[in-house]
Amino acid sequence: MADPTVPATPTRELTFGEKLVGITFNPSADDKVSKAKRLFAEAADLLNDENEKLVTEKKSTQFSQRLFSHAICEILNAQMNVVKVLTLKY
Repeated sequence: MADPTVPATPTRELTFGEKLVGITFNPSADDKVSKAKRLFAEAADLLNDENEKLVTEKKSTQFSQRLFSHAICEILNAQMNVVKVLTLKY
């Protein structure tokens, strides 16, 4: 069943994390996939908010930007693998 909190055509702008994980893409309407995507989107949003704070306060460094980028890639990778396991058919 599709996640009722995220309509197929959102009426609000999706968050950074929701865009990252493709929150509206769940063709099988699997509740477990929706939950996993929400959790990973939340983690990505947490990091993005912190990164934006560092940038705004001019406390961002090349090191912090590399860590942020790497962490975001790892979240995306983990999310895709979790969805793959949840939807494994063979």
